[in-house]
Amino acid sequence: MARPRVHDDALRARLLDEASVIVATSGAPGLTVRDLASRAGTSPSAVYSLFGSRDDLVRAVGDEAFARFAARLAAVPRTADPGADLLGLGLAYRENALAAPHFYRVMFGASGAGLQDGTRGPATASATFQVLRDAVARVLGSDSAAAEEPALGLWAVVHGLVELELGGLLPAGAEQRYVHVLRTAGQAILDG
Repeated sequence: MARPRVHDDALRARLLDEASVIVATSGAPGLTVRDLASRAGTSPSAVYSLFGSRDDLVRAVGDEAFARFAARLAAVPRTADPGADLLGLGLAYRENALAAPHFYRVMFGASGAGLQDGTRGPATASATFQVLRDAVARVLGSDSAAAEEPALGLWAVVHGLVELELGGLLPAGAEQRYVHVLRTAGQAILDG
C-alpha cells in the first residue's frame, strides 16, 4: 500500500501565494481549486486536504494577508519618540504593500476577500487598525477613542499614496515623496 502524500507548510504557503494572485486579479469568484492546484503544481485533493473547502481557502487567503500585514506592523520598534514610531508604521504599510501587492489587493482591493466574511474579516482588520490608532493616541497624548478620526485620516493618506504607487501613478522618487507627504499630511491631520 502506498504511503499518503504529505502536504507540508511549503505547499500551503505556495497555494496561498498563488491563490492571492488569483483573488487579487479575478476576485474570490475567480478562484477555482482545480486552476489553483494546476498553477501550484499539485492536485486538487492536496488543496482540500490543507484547507477543507474553497470557501475556507478564500478565508485563509484573507487571514494570511492580514497576518503578514500585522507582522510587518509589529516589527516596527516602539521608541521614546511617538512621532517617529508613527512614521515607521506608515513606512511599514508601504513596504508591506510593495513586498506583497497581491496580498495587499486581497485586503483592500475590489475583491474584498480580506473582508468578505462579516464576522471574521473586520475583526482581523480591526487588529491592524488598532495598532495605528494606538500610535496616534501616543502622539496626541490621548486615549484610543480620541485618536479614532485622526487615525482614519492618516490611514486614508497612506492608503491613497500606496494605491497611487502600485498603479504606477507616482513619478520617480516615490519613497521620498511618500515620506514628505506622510509627514506633511500627518502633521495637518494630527493638528486638527
